Amino acid sequence: MTSSGPRAHRPASFLRRRAKVGLLRSRNSVWPAVQITVCSVGAYAFAEYVLGHEGPLFAATSSIIALGFSRDPRLRKVLEVAAGCTLGIAVGDSLLHLLGVGLWQAAVVIFISIMLARFLDSGTIFTTQLALQSLLVVLLPAPDGGPFTRSLDAVVGGTFALLITMLVPRDPRREPKVNLRELLDELARVLRETAEAVTRSDSTRAWHALVRARNCQPMVDRLSATIRSSREVATISPVYRRRRGEVERLEQALHHIDLAVRNSRVFSRRLASVINNAALTEEAAENLGALIDDTADAVRILASALSESEAGTQESYLRRARNELEAVAVSLHPKLLSIKRLEGEGLVLLYRPMIVDLLEATGLDHDDARSYLPEL
Repeated sequence: MTSSGPRAHRPASFLRRRAKVGLLRSRNSVWPAVQITVCSVGAYAFAEYVLGHEGPLFAATSSIIALGFSRDPRLRKVLEVAAGCTLGIAVGDSLLHLLGVGLWQAAVVIFISIMLARFLDSGTIFTTQLALQSLLVVLLPAPDGGPFTRSLDAVVGGTFALLITMLVPRDPRREPKVNLRELLDELARVLRETAEAVTRSDSTRAWHALVRARNCQPMVDRLSATIRSSREVATISPVYRRRRGEVERLEQALHHIDLAVRNSRVFSRRLASVINNAALTEEAAENLGALIDDTADAVRILASALSESEAGTQESYLRRARNELEAVAVSLHPKLLSIKRLEGEGLVLLYRPMIVDLLEATGLDHDDARSYLPEL
């Protein structure tokens, strides 16, 4: 009897978790749902009452498909899907006019649509929409307004989707700031683990840091795509056009952070070899470990700076991060760290470019960032 108790609770617990996740997802989807609703109904109403089309189903469906259900629709994606819908309907209308209605005609339309889509664009979404819309055109009854009425409806739907994308976008700074903080927090963890590897002379920890640093690359790639999307929104949206400079600064910061992450991988890999060869004295290991810890602290502050929305607070954080990194930079000389063997000196040489990259991420230019490094 007692063993059946936990089993009986599992379905209920699973349902509660699912309900909680579903409610959270629904709450976060309210605004996109409102946008899609307004866009599709507006396109349908425009085609029906302004253009006089009867039952302009394709105006609504094209706008829904083109806008999509994403948190931050990209201009390229909206244009791609809108063009695919419109072209698919136009191809279907043309072939319908030439071949008539039937199953073999539908097969011909689908094949020609797919081949045309692959010729025009490599995107799978474009191909799918073009083929689907062509098929619907062939299978559904022709409207009273003529064979190309549905093509015009598709243009209306795509245009409404573009207008929604331009006029009612999300703040283009929001998602890049959140993702940048996540990336920098992960880089700080890499540095903490690297510092522990140095102070404990643990090459296994150095390899763990290397694996963690390698796992940062997908985060960098996703963030690059997010910033491209944000730049598009800031360019085309009158509401957020004034934020374009800030998005560009985030993009520049990401470039230098990407370089820092790559340098952290190189450093961790080399550190494992140095530890295995016992190339650092206890004093040198403590000094280098403390320096890496200080870098991790600075990266945390930089994460707060780049995720901050208020300009004054952001500048204060950037100044603090810059000061911390400058203090690390001026100590990056083998003699100052009591490092005497060649292998240890090589570690310092590998660490210096990462500090320069991080200083540039705070807004310094390359020459100013490099000037803080002591002459070798």
